[in-house]
Amino acid sequence: MTQERPPGSQSLPSRGMRLGKIAVFHSLVWMTALSLFAAADSWSAITGLAIASLLSIVTGIVAGFATTTLVHEWFHYLGARLTAGDYEIPKKMSLFVFDWSFPKNNLKQFYTMSIAGSFGGLAGIALLWLCIPTDTAGRAALVASGVASFAFAAVIEWPVLMRTRKTGDPLGELSKIDERVLMRATLTSALVGWFSWAMM
Repeated sequence: MTQERPPGSQSLPSRGMRLGKIAVFHSLVWMTALSLFAAADSWSAITGLAIASLLSIVTGIVAGFATTTLVHEWFHYLGARLTAGDYEIPKKMSLFVFDWSFPKNNLKQFYTMSIAGSFGGLAGIALLWLCIPTDTAGRAALVASGVASFAFAAVIEWPVLMRTRKTGDPLGELSKIDERVLMRATLTSALVGWFSWAMM
């Protein structure tokens, strides 16, 4: 989702420049992952080699996960903008588009920002499903990995949202995300991805 930073001030030009840099960085990551998959997919289609097919599956997993994850994060940002939430754009390039200011935002803003990410995950899956035919193992892996990415985020974020309804403390609930939660999310994601791949 997001990382917390102490509330601060950023000028609009500075914020815009940092946001632009993150957008370029994310675009390059996505295009690189998709290009590697395209190369492996073409190699597999042309030669029929087992190693080419395996590489298309591996790169498909990376490209699919990257696609849905990045769309997910940018929908978090759209949710933050929609609620006129207070946030800062980080200086360093990372997965996260912005740093949410918990002290300056209310629960309604937090829920809107958070739930928007889930809609982004669904949008990422729809994008892959509509654009990528699942007629090879590698292409099916790409789409299935997008579903796996959605599952990974859901296991982490949805319990936070449910607990926050009781405690009213989103930051406190986010702080409970530890290695055990991440491991559970990883295992769930792997199972969902494998099942989705097997069904395609």
